[in-house]
Amino acid sequence: MKWGSPELLPWLLLLVPAWWLVLKLARRREGLLRQLADSAAWPVLVPDRSVRNIRRRTLAWLVAFSIALAALARPQWGFRWEEVRRRGLDIIVVLDTSRSMLAQDLKPSRLQQAKWGIRDLVNKLRADRIGFVAFAGSSFLQCPLTIDYAAFLMSLDDVHVGTIAKGGTAIEQALRTAIDGFEEKTDADRAIVLITDGEDHEGNPLSLLGELKSKGIRVYALGIGTLEGELLPPANGTAGSFFKDRQGNVVKSTLREDVLQRLAIETDGIYVRSAAGDSGLDRIFAQGIAALRRDERESRMAKKHEDRFPWFLSAALLLLALECALSPRRVPAREEGQ
Repeated sequence: MKWGSPELLPWLLLLVPAWWLVLKLARRREGLLRQLADSAAWPVLVPDRSVRNIRRRTLAWLVAFSIALAALARPQWGFRWEEVRRRGLDIIVVLDTSRSMLAQDLKPSRLQQAKWGIRDLVNKLRADRIGFVAFAGSSFLQCPLTIDYAAFLMSLDDVHVGTIAKGGTAIEQALRTAIDGFEEKTDADRAIVLITDGEDHEGNPLSLLGELKSKGIRVYALGIGTLEGELLPPANGTAGSFFKDRQGNVVKSTLREDVLQRLAIETDGIYVRSAAGDSGLDRIFAQGIAALRRDERESRMAKKHEDRFPWFLSAALLLLALECALSPRRVPAREEGQ
C-alpha cells in the first residue's frame, strides 16, 4: 500500500492520545458512578442502562475517528496506466561571468545574485527545456537544452568569474552561441534570458536583431547592477583594495541599460533591472515566459495509483451510523418478544 499524502502520516500519532483520553474519560465516568452507588445497586437504580452498548459505542467512535484520520493521508493500492502529455518551450540562459560581475553593489555580488535568481526561475519550470551559456570575452554552451534540471543546476554551480579564460565582455558572441543552441524546427516559442550588467567591449549585439526576429526568439534582459556602480574587488581578494587597470586607475563598473532595453523591446521580450533582494527573474517569468506558447514535447504512459480513501471514509461513516444506532439503554424484555 502507498500513501498519496505521506506528509500527513505523522498526524496518525494523534490516535495514541485520542484513544488514551477517551478510555480515561470512560473509566472516570464509571468511577463517578461507583462513588454514587455500589455497582450491585445499578440494576435497581438504572435498570435499563446497557454497559455493553456504551462500550460498543465508544469503540465504534474511536475506530471511525482512526479510519477517518488515516483517510487524510490518501491510502492507495492498485494502479492504472494513464497517458501523460508534456508541453514546454525552450529557454537558454546567457550569463555574464566577466570580472565586473564581482561588483558588490548587489550583495554578496552581482554574479551570486544572478545565480540565486536562476535557481528560482528553474523551480518554476514544468517540462520546459533549459540551456545555459556562460560568457565573458568569449562564450561557451555550458549546458545544452535539457529537462534534467538537476544537471542544469550542477552546471550553474560550476560557473564563476574566470570560467571563461578570455577577459572582457562580448554580448554579441554570447547571443550567437545561444541562437545556435536552439533547434530549428519547433512550434513553441523560444526565449533567451540575458543576464549582464550591459558593459560590452566588442561586437554589436543589435546587429542580431534581424535574425532574432526572423527565428521568433525573444530576449528577456536582466540588467544586474546599479546605475551608480561599484568599484571592483581585486583578483587576489585583498581587503581594502580595488582592481586597477593597466594605467593604475581603479575600475568602477556601472549598469548600462540602453542595449539591453533595445534587445528586449524589439524582440517582444521584457527588460527588468535587478534590485537588492530581488533578482528580477520572478518578474520576467510572471510577465513574459509564463505566457509563451508551448508545444507537446512527449507523450508517455505513466502508472497512476488508485486512491482508496473513499473506502476508508465510507467505513468511518458506517461506524458513526452504528454508534448512533446503538442505544446506551437496554431494550426491555417485553419489547424483545414483540
